[in-house]
Amino acid sequence: MLVSALRNWFDNPDADVPAWCRALDDAVVGTALRLLHDAPAHPWTVAQLAAEVGVSRAALARRFTTLVGEPPMAYLTNWRITLAADLLRETDHTVDTIARKVGYANAYALSVAFKRLRGTRPSEHRNSEPV
Repeated sequence: MLVSALRNWFDNPDADVPAWCRALDDAVVGTALRLLHDAPAHPWTVAQLAAEVGVSRAALARRFTTLVGEPPMAYLTNWRITLAADLLRETDHTVDTIARKVGYANAYALSVAFKRLRGTRPSEHRNSEPV
């Protein structure tokens, strides 16, 4: 029933479906998204991602940005921070452990990125009430 509801939502041209969801149907961008989602901690570059999906860096960057609405590495950063935010709330792992799980070298690197994107430090996010 959930799958059916999601398909109906995605098929509605007026629905506000996240761009990355629609992009999953694209052979190139969908594969790139799955790689990023399956291995967010991997030290991805656009060149490596393009090689994995069998297109040039420029072609991947252009197509990804058009379909998803942001470049591949910006998407990866946002994905990593989203994962970190969930782990901060759902586990008692240290910020350093979470940083490494989502692809940052250490707690400081995660904290800088987290603050830039979320406007708060990881520890503040962990201790705040869920929205």
